[in-house]
Amino acid sequence: MKSNIILLAMLCLSASIISAQSFKETISKTYTFDKKSSANAVMIFNINGDVEVEGTTGDQIIVEVQKTITAKTESRLAEGKEEIQLGSMDLADSLIFYVKGTGSEFGRNSNRWNKNKEWGYHSEHHGRWEDKSYDYSMHFKVKIPMNAHIYASTINDGDVIISNTRGQVSAININGHIKLKQIAGKTNANTINGNVDIDYIKNPGDDSRYYTLNGDIHVNFPTTVSANMSFKSFNGSLYTNIDPLESLPAIVNKTETGKGIKFKVETERYKIRNGGPLLDVETFNGDAFIKEVK
Repeated sequence: MKSNIILLAMLCLSASIISAQSFKETISKTYTFDKKSSANAVMIFNINGDVEVEGTTGDQIIVEVQKTITAKTESRLAEGKEEIQLGSMDLADSLIFYVKGTGSEFGRNSNRWNKNKEWGYHSEHHGRWEDKSYDYSMHFKVKIPMNAHIYASTINDGDVIISNTRGQVSAININGHIKLKQIAGKTNANTINGNVDIDYIKNPGDDSRYYTLNGDIHVNFPTTVSANMSFKSFNGSLYTNIDPLESLPAIVNKTETGKGIKFKVETERYKIRNGGPLLDVETFNGDAFIKEVK
């Protein structure tokens, strides 16, 4: 009887797999900035899937997206094929790419936008993504001029990978890793469930932030670092080969809330050599490894 039950379960699983319908499509588009300047930026807002960005010496923005739709019926598959599309906004000096058909909207920053706002635009989501009658993923592979600024984000089932850029980098993830290689600009790397791995080709000249809730942080600098650094963690430690590292006095941040004045004391602050840009390092469940790789 037990073997019959197992066989029946396997047959049901096989039937479920066979009944699933899938569709794959590669979307390829090429753009250029109509207004070329040092403020040129590319912003990518993904939901399910990877975002890979590579800086090049050319002046084109080449976008390739692997779109996959999976559903249990042909009608639901057709619905997904029609609804999920590559959305874009051409703002002359900047380009925005997003997943169209999910309730995402874009516009100027409002008072509700958080501290991670970038280049004057924001994304708002309406409705529940999980209410879709199909599953989908969009895997972005984008080539940009290496001096352009980049904002790249995803939420589920993907990593944010950026390489060979010289402008500002903002990489945001929820359930995945952030991997930044051969970058040089001001950096904001923020994920919830994943690691943050960064290899600089040149030390950043502006304040930068590295954050993960559940994961480790690895930041490698190619030359001697001169900066200020702060470190915060609940269940993690800071490891570094940087010497000298001078402790700085604690600072008290004061903010007004509806309940009164809130005080927050930051104790782990350091001066590296002559000081400079702030390297803000924070984890909750994870360690941070900050190294000079000469």
